[in-house]
Amino acid sequence: MEAAPLNSTDFILLGLIIHPTLPGLIFSVVFSIFVVAVTANVAMVLLIRMDPRLHTPMYFLLSQLSIMDTVYICVTVPKMLQDLLSEGRTISFLGCALQIFLYLTLIGGEFFLLGLMAYDRYVAVCSPLRYPVLMSRRVCLCMVLGSWLGGSLDGFMLTPVTMSFPYCASREINHFFCEIPAVLRLSCIDTSLYETLMYMCCVLMLLVPISIITVSYTRILVTVHRMTSADGRRKAWTTCSSHVLVVSIFYGAAFYTNVLPHSYHTPEKDKVVSAFYTILTPMLNPLIYSLRNRDVAAALRRVLGRCTYPQRVTAGDAPRRSWRQQQLGQ
Repeated sequence: MEAAPLNSTDFILLGLIIHPTLPGLIFSVVFSIFVVAVTANVAMVLLIRMDPRLHTPMYFLLSQLSIMDTVYICVTVPKMLQDLLSEGRTISFLGCALQIFLYLTLIGGEFFLLGLMAYDRYVAVCSPLRYPVLMSRRVCLCMVLGSWLGGSLDGFMLTPVTMSFPYCASREINHFFCEIPAVLRLSCIDTSLYETLMYMCCVLMLLVPISIITVSYTRILVTVHRMTSADGRRKAWTTCSSHVLVVSIFYGAAFYTNVLPHSYHTPEKDKVVSAFYTILTPMLNPLIYSLRNRDVAAALRRVLGRCTYPQRVTAGDAPRRSWRQQQLGQ
């Protein structure tokens, strides 16, 4: 396949592996992960939408996480798959800017959303009687809107500044998508001040959700420790364990990318870590919640049962009032 002509403002993405010996194998693996991730996240959103038992604040927030993960993986992986089959791995200036903006918006949105999901678990475990009030539909909508706005604010601040630097050296980005540190290496001028300010901005942005998560789970642990019922402890831990696992995976990669000093970074390490949280994490999140959550597994069985036996309705299958119905007082 012939390489596309390179415009003076275009960039070239060198990819996850610069000279892969088995591009077909890499394509198959990444494509399989992409299909599983998109299918699992879309299925999670539809399942939460279809089953009234999942119309609760926790699953509403989880559906938003799945939406973010779906868009997130679609920002980088399709272009990566295209480049594996093409010799001309070019991306336009505007395409690169769009990748940066969407990437920052979605990763920032997930930071805030995961923090707010921890607060939801805190209220459910520590203040169950006040849960319907503290986690009303309006509060949940404000949480989701705040997460999207917080992430987009990061994108609106950093994207224009990053793309305003002159790039007069090589146009080859040693990455599989336009991540800011990889792009800044091509700048003709010193960007150390901007990178320091960006580093401080990322740390401050991480402190907000991490503080919420730390305080929430500290209170949860204290409450669970005081429980006398072993069954109550088990239920509380089951409720929170999936979220703790997702937070650990996501924030572990984010800590390396945004908190560790530049001396610990190399292009190869950065690409591996980026591949982990842009390709693997969106696939792992819905799998973790579906495999470790009895409510999701039971809802999936009910939906599959209705599809298999659409006329079969029993008194025991009558759904409980949904969260939306409760909020409307029906």
